[in-house]
Amino acid sequence: MRWWAMDNHGDASEVTTPDDMTRVVTCSLGFDIAEPAEVALQVVVADSAGRIISERFHVMVDGAPPSSLQEIRTPHGERIHVIEASSGQLSVEYRAEIQARSTQHPAADPEHPWHHDDPTIAFDRQLYLRPSRYCPSDHLVGFAVSEFHVGPDVVARVASITEWIRDRISYVPGSSDVHDSAEHTLLTGMGTCRDFAHLGIALCRATGIPARFAAVYAPGLTPMDFHAVFETWHGGRWSVHDATGLAPRHSLVRIATGRDAADAAFASVDHGLATIAHMEVTATVGMALPRDDQSSLVELA
Repeated sequence: MRWWAMDNHGDASEVTTPDDMTRVVTCSLGFDIAEPAEVALQVVVADSAGRIISERFHVMVDGAPPSSLQEIRTPHGERIHVIEASSGQLSVEYRAEIQARSTQHPAADPEHPWHHDDPTIAFDRQLYLRPSRYCPSDHLVGFAVSEFHVGPDVVARVASITEWIRDRISYVPGSSDVHDSAEHTLLTGMGTCRDFAHLGIALCRATGIPARFAAVYAPGLTPMDFHAVFETWHGGRWSVHDATGLAPRHSLVRIATGRDAADAAFASVDHGLATIAHMEVTATVGMALPRDDQSSLVELA
């Protein structure tokens, strides 16, 4: 049997790291390719997630290499793999062990929320303040301002938005699909992690807070799957928030970042015809899961 593989191995014996800072993540994906297709995957951990101890990424189409595989690195240090696959069974296997870095930081400084002389930060601020496909924040301004106001305490406002979503929106697996936006979640009062993140982003943007979407591996998530959270910018840092409360934020491992799920989907078919046949995801930490009382500011690596 032939297979295509990308390996990035280190010697684990040479890496000294506390057990509770080690993350092991895996995913196994299968696709039925009915017609030759281009499939873009975002499943490998981002460069920022930590030091890679070992990593293996295998792609096969009916036991043979795909027609083409290209790795694209984003400005955030994330990796997109674009696969040209002929008709058949496409299988993807990924495993990584990483030494994560500490993610908790001191309270944000509301007196210095922006670094105006940094063009990258200035661009990100503009980008993540704007409405996007799944986060039509311009449609929710009236509700958001009435409910959460626009005062100077950004940290308190984000906490209020996150708590409101947790209290008012029911987490119901399978309750939404790829066509549903934050508006749909607000109106129906239910959704999945993706929808919780979209609503958090939309409400934050509607009150003047830059917010973005993050796809992650989430140790402690039950049932295990890819997970979605959102980040907000204040005090010179991005802080991560999870209105579902389903996994401790300190253990999360970044995969992809974007305006919303359209930018961070684990798989998308750019042309051709392909359907997902199976998916299995795992994510573990070295020791016990960290506690998360949701009150502290946490930075997603």
